[in-house]
Amino acid sequence: MPLASGMYYYYHDGKTSLPPMLLLAGVGGDHLSWSPELRRLPGIRTCALDLPGHGKSSQAGRQSAADYARSIIEFMDAVGLWRAFFVGHSMGGAVALTLALDHPERTAGLGLVSSGARLPVPPEMLENAANASTFPFAVQALHALSCSRYTDPNLAEQNLKRLMRLRPTLFHSDLLTCDSFDVTDRLASIKTPVLVVCGEQDQLTPPHYSSTLAAQIPDAALQIIDQAGHLVMLEQSQRMAKILSVFLMTLPYTPGK
Repeated sequence: MPLASGMYYYYHDGKTSLPPMLLLAGVGGDHLSWSPELRRLPGIRTCALDLPGHGKSSQAGRQSAADYARSIIEFMDAVGLWRAFFVGHSMGGAVALTLALDHPERTAGLGLVSSGARLPVPPEMLENAANASTFPFAVQALHALSCSRYTDPNLAEQNLKRLMRLRPTLFHSDLLTCDSFDVTDRLASIKTPVLVVCGEQDQLTPPHYSSTLAAQIPDAALQIIDQAGHLVMLEQSQRMAKILSVFLMTLPYTPGK
C-alpha cells in the first residue's frame, strides 16, 4: 500500500470504466474500518484511505471536515484522479458531504453511511476526551453507542481495542470535527447523485439522521439495513457491497473527466 500526499491507502484495481470509489472512515478510523468485501469490490477501482494523522498516514489530524476535504483533493491530485465516488462513514460522511459542496466538480457521487448533516457529540464525551486521564471513559461511551445487539462479539472487541489504541489528541480532534459540523442549510444545493445508508439499530447516528439527509438532498436514495447498527459496513458487509455496486453502476461518468 503506497503513500500519496502523506496519506496511506489500500488500492484495489477493478479495471473498469466506472468511477473510482474512495472510502473515508469515521472517528479514529483507517482503511481497515472497511470490510475486505468493500475494499475489494469486483470491477471497482477502490482506494480505502487513512486520513491525515490516522492509521499509517503522516502529518497531523485536521480540525474540520473542510480541512479533511482539502486533504482528499490534494491526494487525488497526487495520484491523478479527477473525480471520484466518495463513500464516507460517520465523520467520513461529513467529509464526503463537504467535498460535494465545496468541490462539486471533483465529485461523481456520494455514499453517506451512518452519517448526518449535523453530528453533535454529547458534551460529557467531549469533556472526557479532552483529558488523558478520562479518555478511556469517552472511548467506552463511543464504543457503546457504536455497537448494537446484532454486533458480533469479536467485532465489538476489535472496535474497542482500536479506539483504545488511538492518540487521545486525535480522538478529541475528530470528535470536535464532528461536533462543529453542520451543513443543514446547504443540502438542497447538492447536485450529485447520493446514496444514504444506515443501520436500523444505529444509536450514534440514528436512522432519522439518514432520513433527513435523503429528504433534503434532491433525488437522494435511502437504504435502511435491518439487523445492523452504526458499524453497518462491517456488520452487514455483503449487503453493503451489493448496494454500493448497484448504485455505482447508475452514476454518469466519463473516464478522465
